[in-house]
Amino acid sequence: MGCCGSTDQKKRDWKPLEERSCTDVPWLIIFLLFGIGMLCICGYPIATGGASRLISGYDSYGNTCDHNNTKIEGVPLSGRDMTENKYVFFLEPCNLDLINRKIKSIALCVSKCPTTELNNYDDLKKFALNNGSYLCSYDISATRYTSHSERFTKCPKLPVPPSKAFPLFHRCIPVDISCYAEFAQAFITFVSDNTVMRRVIAGVMASKEIIMGLCVLALVLSLIMMVVIRYISKVLVWILTILVIIGSIGGTSVLWWLYVDSRKALDNHTMSVFGKEVAADNVKALLVYSIGATIFTVILLLVMFFMRKRVALTISLFHVAGKVFVHLPLLALQPFWTFLCLMLFWVYWIAVLLFLGTTGAPVKNNSTNVVEYHMQGPLQYLVWYHAVGLIWISEFILAFQQMTIAGAVVTYYFTRNKSQMPATPILSSMARTIRYHLGTLAKGSFIITLVKIPRLILTYVHSQLKGKENACARCMLKACVCCLWCLEKCLAYLNQNAYTATAINSTNFCTSARDAFLILVENALRVAAINTVGDFVLFMGKVLIVSCTAFAGILALNYQRDYTVWVLPLLIVCLFAFLVAHCFLSVFENVVDVLFLCFAVDTKYNDGSRGREYYMDKALMEFVENSKKMGWSKADDGDGREMKSMVRGETVA
Repeated sequence: MGCCGSTDQKKRDWKPLEERSCTDVPWLIIFLLFGIGMLCICGYPIATGGASRLISGYDSYGNTCDHNNTKIEGVPLSGRDMTENKYVFFLEPCNLDLINRKIKSIALCVSKCPTTELNNYDDLKKFALNNGSYLCSYDISATRYTSHSERFTKCPKLPVPPSKAFPLFHRCIPVDISCYAEFAQAFITFVSDNTVMRRVIAGVMASKEIIMGLCVLALVLSLIMMVVIRYISKVLVWILTILVIIGSIGGTSVLWWLYVDSRKALDNHTMSVFGKEVAADNVKALLVYSIGATIFTVILLLVMFFMRKRVALTISLFHVAGKVFVHLPLLALQPFWTFLCLMLFWVYWIAVLLFLGTTGAPVKNNSTNVVEYHMQGPLQYLVWYHAVGLIWISEFILAFQQMTIAGAVVTYYFTRNKSQMPATPILSSMARTIRYHLGTLAKGSFIITLVKIPRLILTYVHSQLKGKENACARCMLKACVCCLWCLEKCLAYLNQNAYTATAINSTNFCTSARDAFLILVENALRVAAINTVGDFVLFMGKVLIVSCTAFAGILALNYQRDYTVWVLPLLIVCLFAFLVAHCFLSVFENVVDVLFLCFAVDTKYNDGSRGREYYMDKALMEFVENSKKMGWSKADDGDGREMKSMVRGETVA
């Protein structure tokens, strides 16, 4: 069926993956128009010279280096021919403005960067006459460098350190980075002994090969964990169960012991009236805490008892998820492709943002007589449009990964004969997503963007007003940020399941979100079990990967005698191991969520009878059979309803 086809809305048997149609086409058009706007924002600084000013550099008088410039009104030293002067030279390259993140110095366009140290004005004069590169202001001739009255303000600060041109951006950067000692001072002030910092940095440099090797080890362990976690999930679940039981019963017992001990102390000891009142209050408080802990423990144990079968479902889903990665090994590469796409987009976004920073009309700062470029009028809001694009397109890239994973796993689940699966299920899922469902991704990612933007704005406002607002305002801001964060997480989870429903039935975003929500509500206890037990199992997997990597790091670094401090290298390795484990096991978590929705739909609309056979894997089939033997109905309702389609307008008979 072509992209312009439509899904038949009449009642029909539910046949996943057999029909495809474009979903949310208007949102795809909106997203494409927004993308065209982003490209126009990129084209504006290129067309107006902002990009060329950033790359070629410009001096403090508005002249772009390596260009023939036009005169700026009110700036006498502007409008000069700089085609021979290709590099930007700063009179005080080490005078950094940390707040505004720029160099507080007069900038000039020069033909050559000084490669040797210039100690006096005579050296400046000789360098200018021999190389044709004038390091003092344009209104001072080279022959007057040694005698001009303004040489102390319009010539570089002595001694001039040797420098070289920074690749691509044509700036003269001092070769000796000790020039930035004042900037580095803010970083190392917390270290009382500078030799400690030197030893730590030396340790990192000396152990760079070991760090790289341990990072590769963390990557390999993460890949192995995604396959073998199905075999250890049952053990981890039992560990969780035992820890919860011991913790709840033990905590309640301690509270009751403290209550009894305090009660005896109150009855047997003589104390002042005030002391007795305090002790009596403590006894009452302990009694309240003990009763509350007992009620909580009883409820928790009852919930665990009634949810034990659903915990078995979590174990079965983990087992099947491990099989999915065996049949679809390219799923493990999804974090790589997503990370690469995000990095490329972020580099592009930052480059355009820098272009916009040098775009606009030249404005003279009367206090410093320096020319700066500022966008005025409606054009200044281009930065806000660009910022919204950062969030929306980043969320769109993440949504594309989720839809790709959902499409591949849905294909695996609903293909009875696994030998008949497409040769490349991941690429097939990507192709289906690009052809049919980009509009759905655009709509889902835009919803997340709508929630994320006000949360980021409130977070920024809170950081700017820190220490200035009253306690009530601070509490309200934190509450709003917290509520928006919770709403964002809930919508992200619903979006993920909506993408799965779209992958199954090819319905639009709203229909898919509604159907997925109803399925999740009908299986609320199962969802709770999977999200709690499953998250714990995955967390234990991350801890295992980090622990193994750290253990290997300790063994490797302990026998490295070239340095004395290896705490920082070990911390770097552990942090990288956790990030890698989080990325890969998050993909595993996505696979489990997709499998659960497929399983919930399968058990709702099928009962295993002739003509209504299950699609599920053998492990899930065994779970269903065991549930039936124990008297637990297949869909928590036991009504044996006939299977209908997950499409708009249909109801369950």
